[in-house]
Amino acid sequence: MRGLRAPRPPSSVFGMPTHRFWQPLTWTEPATRVWLWHCGGRRKRRYPVPWGANSDHLDYKPRLFAIAARCNVIDYVRKILDARVYDVAVRTPLDPMVRLGKRLGSPVLLKREDLQPIFSFKIRGAYNRIVHLSDEAKAAGIICASAGNHAQGVALSANKLGISATIVMPVTTPQIKIEAVRYWGGKVVLHGDTFDDAYEQALLLAREQGLTFVHPYDDSDVIAGQGTIGVEILHQHPDPIEAIFVPIGGGGLAAGIATYVKFLRPETKLIGVEPADAASMKAALSAGKRVLLDRVGLFADGVAVRQAGAETFRLCRQLLDDVLVVDTDAICAAIKDIFEDVRVLSEPAGALSLAGLKAYALANPQRSGALIAINTGANLNFDRLRHVAERAEVGEEREILLAVTIPEQPGSYRRFVQVLGNQIVTEFNYRYAGGSRAHVFVGLKLADAKREKAEIIGQLKKLGYEVVDLSLDETAGLHIRYMVGGRAQGLSDELILRCEFPERRGALLDFLDGVGPEWNITLFHYRNHGADYGRVLVGMQVPEADRSRFYDRLASLGYPFEDETANHAYRLFLRS
Repeated sequence: MRGLRAPRPPSSVFGMPTHRFWQPLTWTEPATRVWLWHCGGRRKRRYPVPWGANSDHLDYKPRLFAIAARCNVIDYVRKILDARVYDVAVRTPLDPMVRLGKRLGSPVLLKREDLQPIFSFKIRGAYNRIVHLSDEAKAAGIICASAGNHAQGVALSANKLGISATIVMPVTTPQIKIEAVRYWGGKVVLHGDTFDDAYEQALLLAREQGLTFVHPYDDSDVIAGQGTIGVEILHQHPDPIEAIFVPIGGGGLAAGIATYVKFLRPETKLIGVEPADAASMKAALSAGKRVLLDRVGLFADGVAVRQAGAETFRLCRQLLDDVLVVDTDAICAAIKDIFEDVRVLSEPAGALSLAGLKAYALANPQRSGALIAINTGANLNFDRLRHVAERAEVGEEREILLAVTIPEQPGSYRRFVQVLGNQIVTEFNYRYAGGSRAHVFVGLKLADAKREKAEIIGQLKKLGYEVVDLSLDETAGLHIRYMVGGRAQGLSDELILRCEFPERRGALLDFLDGVGPEWNITLFHYRNHGADYGRVLVGMQVPEADRSRFYDRLASLGYPFEDETANHAYRLFLRS
């Protein structure tokens, strides 16, 4: 750096010796060399700085030096900038989420790690660890334990480098992930029902066969590889950043990104996000030491880790500003937000950080700078789509679930639907139970559930209906809604019809008006599945003498229907 006179660095900062971090470093992008004290001088200097840094952010920061001394950040920054990830990984875009940004009142950006070759960020850390192995270790082969993305990252990396790779996976691993590992040339060993079982077996095989174990998160090379995401973010967005939200499983991604970002922009918040049923880092930070959770939920399987790593805990404890915890409904809502903005289906762990971003935005209305989340992967099991779609509306607070008691008499069901007016009905479940009162399970889609729910419940109660709000009832949302029904004792002359009518406002009321109030409704099951036509199973109490007139009435409506009274399943489970 010709013509530059270096000021003498201080010997200590707040009593901490600085000889460890006042040293020249070689940067890989795009400036060739920079002296570290340029980042900590007492005056702003516009000299060449690392890729992603902005000289306006490099003023004297006492907290930066304190963090550097405690965490040995400088060594990690060097490892991050020297990481060998781009042999296999790509620099992913930082896409704006325009719709969500308008709703939250702040720029929202999404780091698209779902665009990596294995559709996950895990390729970065896995390859960086493996490429730095000695020739002897490479020749002997490698092994890892994983039920998903890390397994694919190790398999692809080994394939690229011509190394033998053994992947130990639980027997419960979805077939799609097993096939993905085999596609990249990995040798799959199925063992145990959980990740912990697979992990112990992998360590055993590593000792017996002389293989190198590639840890999914608690390794400095893995952490450095994941930290390259932080380098890219700062390069792609030099403007102010309020906070970066990072999903946490074992903590490797959070530790890597926080290390680099806090070194260059200590004013930017780094916030970890965990699912409520797998919050191992949150528990560790609260206890001041690593803790082992008794069990973890598997919905966000990519972050279902019972205990945070030792090294990742050390770094996250010093560098993270906070760790937020979100529930499954919030994750499902975030998956929907990502789809609506960038048209990609994220896996639950991939949408986790966005769920935390939304929670932070609602709790902190006064913000400055962009909010950034990381879509860490898109390896979504297809069979989870139905659950995600159903729970997303509750997570966004756009659907409410109510239990409403109405009189058990002809016409009362129709009157109740009239009271609802033009509300979008997502679900109706009812079964005749005898007595004078009937219980209806109803779902309604609202634009703003927080505001409109109180109005609707208040209106129903004012009209004399008993109402119980089940919107946040986990048992009701997951189970009871599908179990409303059973045999109706003492019920005669029941017809069961399977009908279709258009999915539009008022279609249900049109159907009930067309049938008329003469016949008692004994069963009603409807669920909006997103199709053009709603499919309804309805029971009507129609005496034999009225059936010809009843069928004529149905035919006049123009809605397709089938008589299912003789249906075998109905006779087994519902018929009186």
